[in-house]
Formats: sequence, structure tokens, C-alpha cells
Amino acid sequence: MGLPWGKCSQYRVLPEEVLVRVPEHLNDTEAATLPCAAVTAWNALSGEGSPKPGETVVVLGSGGVSLFSLQFARLKKARVIACSRSEAKITQLLKLGADHAINSGVSPGWPEVVMQLTEGRGADYIIDVVGRLADSVHALRFGGLISVIGMLDRFSTEIDPAVIMAKKARLRGLQVGSREMFEAMNRALFRHRIRPVIDRVYNLTAVQAAYRRLESGDQFGKVCIRLWPDTKEKSDFN
Repeated sequence: MGLPWGKCSQYRVLPEEVLVRVPEHLNDTEAATLPCAAVTAWNALSGEGSPKPGETVVVLGSGGVSLFSLQFARLKKARVIACSRSEAKITQLLKLGADHAINSGVSPGWPEVVMQLTEGRGADYIIDVVGRLADSVHALRFGGLISVIGMLDRFSTEIDPAVIMAKKARLRGLQVGSREMFEAMNRALFRHRIRPVIDRVYNLTAVQAAYRRLESGDQFGKVCIRLWPDTKEKSDFN
């Protein structure tokens, strides 16, 4: 059945099959970040997309999917190369655990830098939330996998199929994931005490400010709206 997501309601009746148990170490606000971005990142880095220790994963940007992908790739002991146009966010990406962070807004472009960092081999996995597939294929190793998750740059998707064939590149489009993935991810979050990256938490009376923060693009991590007090939370941004 269709569910009316996206509304700031404090109470709602839901069918029990759409609910999963919250990891016990997370508060309500942290748990609220999981159903979309976290499950999508887990989907991208599990199954055929699961990196082995030492393999290289490239994450583009610093949105929710990208930050969770960075955390999950580190959990699997992969080498992570992160990309951002913001020097401030590059610093934060390195603090979060990225092995390398590239300013994708300067020259040379990030695919060239990825090739340099991998000594010409290319990345094993690329989490592409932008949609510049030509760039991702350029930075990919022979036979590598691109998880296509977003289309932030929807006017830059043209790519020569011959290039994909020459590299034997694998492209996998995905959106979120299954309940089984969600539950497996939650077990891993609890076992390794992984916490979501939260930028700011706003009270229900400051909804417009929360959306302005999101619109600015300055956030690093999730912008959250608290619907009621949570005794497990340690911080309170109005």
C-alpha cells in the first residue's frame, strides 16, 4: 500500500510489516535517518557490490547516501576516496574516515585524481549520486561496478556505450532496498556502534528553518526535525 511519507505528524497508524526494530544504541532522531539513505547505501555495498578489504570505493558528494556509504565501506575495511566541491566538507570527510578526499570543483577532475591514487588501476566500486556516468566510467577499473543512485546532474548523462564495453563496466541502478537489508544493516549498526552523521536537529516549531538549511546545501549529514522530546538525545538545536 502507498504510505503518506514526508509529513510532520507525531502519531500515525502503520501496517506492522513496514516497521523494523530500531538499533538500541540510537536515539529516535538518529533512527529516523535510516529508512532511505542508509538502506540505499547498504544495498549498494552488499551482495555483488560488497567490497573486499583493501578494495577502493569512491563516494561522490556528502549527502546522506554518500556519508552512509563511506561509513559502510570503512566497516568492510575498504579504501575510501570521497569527493566534494567544498573544502570545509573535505575536511569533515577525512575526519569521518575517508582515506583520501578530492575537491571535485578544481582541475584536474576527480576521475583523473582517482586514477592517480590507484596507480592507473581505477576504483573497484563507485557510488554515483550525481549521474555523470562518463566520469564514473573513466574512474572505474576494468570490470568494476558503478551503483547509480542519483541524477543530481541530470543533463550530463551521455556516455559512449563503447567505453562501457571496453572497460567491461557494470552499472547497477538501485533505489533503497528490502526489509531484509534494513534488518541486516541494523544488526551491523548495533554490533559496530555506528551512528548516523547529523548536521542539525530542529524542533517542530522551526520546520521552515530546517528546510532553509537543507536548501542552502551547507549541511553535512542529516537535517532532522524533532517531533517530541527524546530523553536519549544529548543535543538540542532550535
